[in-house]
Amino acid sequence: MSLLTESSDPIRLDGKVALVTGASRGIGRAIAIALAARGATLGVHYNAASADAETLVAQLIAGGARAFAVQADLASADGAQQLVERFIGALTAHDLPPQFDILVNNAGVGLRARIDAVTPEDFDRVLQVNLKSPFFLIQHALRHVKDGGRIVNVSSMGTRAAYPEMSVYAPAKAGLEALTLSLAADLGARGITVNAVLPGATATDLNKRASDPVARQVIAQTVALGRVGEPRDIADIVAFLASDASRWITGQSIDASGGQRL
Repeated sequence: MSLLTESSDPIRLDGKVALVTGASRGIGRAIAIALAARGATLGVHYNAASADAETLVAQLIAGGARAFAVQADLASADGAQQLVERFIGALTAHDLPPQFDILVNNAGVGLRARIDAVTPEDFDRVLQVNLKSPFFLIQHALRHVKDGGRIVNVSSMGTRAAYPEMSVYAPAKAGLEALTLSLAADLGARGITVNAVLPGATATDLNKRASDPVARQVIAQTVALGRVGEPRDIADIVAFLASDASRWITGQSIDASGGQRL
């Protein structure tokens, strides 16, 4: 066999099962599409956007993928446990084993407020969705994640650059990155890799400034590659980290900002 002949494509995800949180829109939707396009079966998590989630599932199925929607409110104290239970139940209902390979913690809630404007309720909600729920989602999921699996946490470049209006959001995401590092060491014996991806300004319906034609030109001037990000830019990095091609990468926080505010 020639040295230039590969027996398989390490970016393919055929036979893999993935759960992507917050997958009904924005970056999460792009991640679900990227994983499904590479052959993975998709659990599309959503909270309130049921129509968006079901539309995405229908589109994935129409494209030849296997997918289903799973609802859970990750802003509630028991949301993470409910999501795992419902996801495993959905796998069984689709005649699949109660195990999966890839968990992407993408769901998040933002808050643009300086410290003097943050209420205790704001603080609790942002930490619940961005840190506490991913923590307990991983905890409840680990008994079902296969050895050699992949966990990818979506953080933010706001953990490495100062944004005063991210007074709660950035610390919550920084906690997620610390969790990523700790779990990588803890789960390495099972061959499970744990990594974080740090998007910068990305044009989604939730990021009005990055989607606005005028504002995005201003933002682009702060980005080394000269533009704001698109959801697919982030999704392709997550797909790589979910694949066998990333087998020797764990415990890393990977900047995915195009070089914003270097």
